[in-house]
Amino acid sequence: MAKDRTPKDYAYLGLTGMTMGAADVVPGVSGGTMAFIMGIYQELIQAIKSFDVELAKKALRFDVKGVLEHIPWRFLLALGIGIGLSVVTLAHAVTYTLENHRNLLYAFFFGLVAASIVAIGRDVQWSVRAFLALVAGTLAAYWIVGLVPSNAPNTPLILFLSGMVAISAMILPGISGSFILLILGQYAYVINAVKNLEVITLLPLALGCGLGLMAFARILSWLFAHYEQITMTLLVGFMLGSLRKIWPFKVTLETMIDRHGEEVPILEKNVLPDFSTSEPWIALGLAIVGFVLILGLNRLRYREGVA
Repeated sequence: MAKDRTPKDYAYLGLTGMTMGAADVVPGVSGGTMAFIMGIYQELIQAIKSFDVELAKKALRFDVKGVLEHIPWRFLLALGIGIGLSVVTLAHAVTYTLENHRNLLYAFFFGLVAASIVAIGRDVQWSVRAFLALVAGTLAAYWIVGLVPSNAPNTPLILFLSGMVAISAMILPGISGSFILLILGQYAYVINAVKNLEVITLLPLALGCGLGLMAFARILSWLFAHYEQITMTLLVGFMLGSLRKIWPFKVTLETMIDRHGEEVPILEKNVLPDFSTSEPWIALGLAIVGFVLILGLNRLRYREGVA
């Protein structure tokens, strides 16, 4: 899926990387969702798939030219720079907002995801099988995001397996890798290790992520090659079902004490807001901003042909 790109295209890829990096910080929002929304999802899957045995052979021969010809490095570099910039800038702001104004942050992302469902759904070639795939994806995501987090140990093996599962979810639109880590009882431990740059601690997780990413990208690539429209509707269903998790207004039904001695919610119920206060109106405004932003970006992408 190689293509000639202009500086504007690479700037768009950088922006996409920034949105992916910021989204992956929030449990319930996926970086894969943002790649899907921004129109680079299939190219990203193909780029990941290019990391194969042939590439390893060229790297071991120190064939730099062959390596660069084998992988879409310009695409990955632009995306990587955007993700890096997000980690340095947006991620801290998103983390702060998540801790202090979660309802408002979720409202904004709710608008983003809802708009993307509308935008992508318009381009799908609908059929009975496509509709069934949509229903299956919706039900699967709705069930997954409703799971209660566990309190599993943080052993190297558990971290390795958690990395494999979480990275597979991370590249699926609608299912957050961060939320999968939360379900598996590893989220707080991993975030703390990342903040403290504990490389040895994170190594098993990174190895699991690498192996899971290589395997799952190939599965998705095969599905797109053979069942593109059904795969698209399945992924739209994942996004639709994930709205359960990022509905801004919830009441806590069950809590647990984490390893830091803090009380955290593990079972929540979505509720309607009390519009006699100001917060629901602000949340509604942010959801509308997110909705309009995505529809505007989608229209710009088709009109200008960027990315």
